Amino acid sequence: MQKLRQSIIWTMCALTTATQGYAKARNSAAQMDHDLMEISVPALQQLYAQRKYTVTQVTEWYLDRIDRYNGVYRAVEYVDRKGALATAAAEDRQSAAERKAAGPLWGVPIVIKENTSEKGLVTSDGWKGFLDPGRQLVAPADATVVKKLRAAGAIILGRTNMPDFAASDTNVSSAYGRTGNAYDVRYSPGGSSGGTATAVAANMAVFGQGTDTANSIRQPAANSSLVGVLPTRGLVSIAGIAPLDWLRDNTGPLARDVTSAAIALDVMAGEDNMDFRTKGSTELAQKRPYTSYLKKDAFKGKRFGVPAFIMEGSPALNPPPSDRPNNGAVSAETRAAFMKAVEQLQAAGATVVIERDILPEEFAKLVVKINTKPYRREGMEDFLRDFGPEQYRSIAQFEKVTGETIPPHEIGDYGPGSVPQRNIETDPDAKKNFFGPQQAALDFYDATLKRFQLDGFVYPSLQIPTFDETAPGASKAGPYSETGWVNRLGVPAISVPGGFYTNGLPFGLEISGPRWSDGTLLGFAYAYEQATHNRRLPNLKQQ
Repeated sequence: MQKLRQSIIWTMCALTTATQGYAKARNSAAQMDHDLMEISVPALQQLYAQRKYTVTQVTEWYLDRIDRYNGVYRAVEYVDRKGALATAAAEDRQSAAERKAAGPLWGVPIVIKENTSEKGLVTSDGWKGFLDPGRQLVAPADATVVKKLRAAGAIILGRTNMPDFAASDTNVSSAYGRTGNAYDVRYSPGGSSGGTATAVAANMAVFGQGTDTANSIRQPAANSSLVGVLPTRGLVSIAGIAPLDWLRDNTGPLARDVTSAAIALDVMAGEDNMDFRTKGSTELAQKRPYTSYLKKDAFKGKRFGVPAFIMEGSPALNPPPSDRPNNGAVSAETRAAFMKAVEQLQAAGATVVIERDILPEEFAKLVVKINTKPYRREGMEDFLRDFGPEQYRSIAQFEKVTGETIPPHEIGDYGPGSVPQRNIETDPDAKKNFFGPQQAALDFYDATLKRFQLDGFVYPSLQIPTFDETAPGASKAGPYSETGWVNRLGVPAISVPGGFYTNGLPFGLEISGPRWSDGTLLGFAYAYEQATHNRRLPNLKQQ
């Protein structure tokens, strides 16, 4: 009897200990949820400095978020669990001196878009054709921005879904399917950086890298209540990023707060001999760090204009037979949301000027003359040459090895009447096609800033709210915007959380400025963020 009683006591003690251990683990998870949800880069670094968490613990927390929610939202196409945990463990083993000398993203979990090369991993570019077993597009090296992010100490968790070749305003790919919006999975997050946007909005990463040819960072950022940065073209190298239209392509961060975005851009920026557009950027760009521009009173005494062609629609940008109503004019819901944002800007100290002569249709006509079509093929040829796998380092080799063809419109073949493909560096018509028209549009842009004494422009990031892609008969055109002109000019722009529509989906406010004013632009975004705190956490669903 005594032995039985002792056995019962020991069993009860063991159960109590196990229960206490479970409760402790549960409380620890709850504490991590409290500490890490919506965290910024500086706040995470502060937790590390306090030795509250290890890098491995934080990395596992984000991987767990991906495990719980990615099956529903389909934001992350490939999870590099092994690589992320190995990097985290290596950073945890570093000495105090090594940690002190570490980069600004030490221990920061991030995601990379699927068109951006990571050594040893497949670059799907959203297209199933690059995923064929034995013929995958395995990158031989990291893209320049990936090298910079790694060197700064970032932990790369995985690669985000995107539409085929980044050629869509929504986020459905042949490689991985459809990505849903973090605020309502039925709705589109926008494209083509919609995978990154949903991952960051859903707190599956601290921030993410996106790419933008016409609106592909800013549009999904707007749909996901995020900060999306399109830098001045040439500030950040695009080497190692599969092109859509390489003379308009760009890359930058998507984050939940402006400070994290500024730190990320600081890391990503810099000259690169693999991208001729970055030559001389060190002298042209504003001095870093970009966090030095983040001041709450940045709007004081500043004036912003509202581009008329965006609000009213543009026949030049939407020639017949356009499926966009009123030449792509801003919808009634978006106009109402924008005017609320204008009130917030004014309350924060800015002056907003709305006149029909501010970037009218005449400007849009100049923009469409910037012709990049003769150089599309060059972008893909250069990408495969430098970042293709051993089996194929050119378009012709790809087609020979795989028996497949890259969609013609991705390599400059637009059917009957297509222009001959050329290299812009040697083309005698390059000035007539691209550089001349670009300068003419830039001159008009700068002259408007001077004429109206403006510090920048403000406008909706999208012309319409995003839509329910799962509804019967839903439009497949995507939640379009008219912000691709920014890429054609090469000027910087940033989308910031501008509030919410009545259906609970986010609205984004975009701000653009002169070339090489990236720090100033981040300062404006920060002032708006601090004055409004418009972002709010989405209510996610699990499987």
